[in-house]
Amino acid sequence: MNAAPQILTCLLVDDSSTIRTIVRPMLINMGCRVSEAADGQQALDACTKEMPVAILLDWNMPVMNGLDFLKALRASPGGEAPTVIFCTTENDISRITAAIEAGANEYIMKPFDQDILRSKFLQVGLIGE
Repeated sequence: MNAAPQILTCLLVDDSSTIRTIVRPMLINMGCRVSEAADGQQALDACTKEMPVAILLDWNMPVMNGLDFLKALRASPGGEAPTVIFCTTENDISRITAAIEAGANEYIMKPFDQDILRSKFLQVGLIGE
């Protein structure tokens, strides 16, 4: 009996409903089952219920920012597993370094499109050619 292929679950974390509305279809087009969170605390709560395979993470959010979420995620049981891609307007090298040191797998600058997102997913091994 063959195992069913792993469904690529993706948590989209951004306080902008507009960004979530734009990015959700991109993820669905890549075969992802998408859930959303509007801040880091909601994202942490979502991960406690069901750990996603991938997380697209904004930096600047109310309640808990992306970096604080990432640190809390990586310190939680099973939190080392998800592939985390920061998607943000933050382009200062010290910020990018801080994100990678905290456990981010990759970094995308906003604005981005389907091709950029797909190439990052390929780069980190979330999808195949």
